Amino acid sequence: MNKMQRALAELSEMDELAAMRSPVHSLHPGAKLITTVVYILITLSYGKYDLPGLVPMVLWPVLMFSVSGVNVRTCFYKLRIVLPLVMAVGLFNPLFDREIMLTIGNTGISGGVISMITLMLKGVFCLMASFLLMATTKIDSLCAALRKLHVPSVLVSLLLLTYRYIGVMTEELAVMTDAYHLRAPGQKGIHISAWGSFLGQLLLRSMDRAQELYSSMLLRGYHEHFHYADIDRFRGRDALYMLVSVLFFLLLRYGNISQLVGGLVVR
Repeated sequence: MNKMQRALAELSEMDELAAMRSPVHSLHPGAKLITTVVYILITLSYGKYDLPGLVPMVLWPVLMFSVSGVNVRTCFYKLRIVLPLVMAVGLFNPLFDREIMLTIGNTGISGGVISMITLMLKGVFCLMASFLLMATTKIDSLCAALRKLHVPSVLVSLLLLTYRYIGVMTEELAVMTDAYHLRAPGQKGIHISAWGSFLGQLLLRSMDRAQELYSSMLLRGYHEHFHYADIDRFRGRDALYMLVSVLFFLLLRYGNISQLVGGLVVR
């Protein structure tokens, strides 16, 4: 199995995760979407030095992972390519902000180190929340929820087609990679001299496949608008989930949970 085939398998695993059954999976996709957006906004609202206040925000995604049955390790494994980029966001902060803001024993910790860790945690928490949304909601249901929220159909259709076409393009890449290695056995990767022709063939094959897909869509009655998945009506438990989640976020944001826990530990 080459890299493209492994990527295709991981993409299908996301669909399998979204097809699981749990209390989180059964919630209205619109409720999960709005809750996730609110969580991200509140997480990003923390100051760059407010590390103690930010840490308790991890409670919500950890709780949701536990209730949904999705493994946290699966989240970090799927995001292994994006996480290093997120972790590198504040990497140079310690070089510019050297003022000592915290002393632990004889070791002084600068504001740059604190802001670096804060930025990293913000990125990790937001990625966890986004992954949780995708792992518990089918893409068709998510697009249907976006239309219910009056997001322009052009943007929603673009999101749906992009997600679906990633698998198609990955299949083409897998076939072309296998064909290349059969003609160049023992060679690691694709030689730089073949990059131009390889990309050209990928473009031509993608255009042919896209035309076939579009013809199939027309035969099935597509006329510039998708018939998105039928989702359940917004119920009372969905509203309760949103209300409790938002109140929990506000409690974590303004309730000084870290100071309260620290005081209890000291006592």
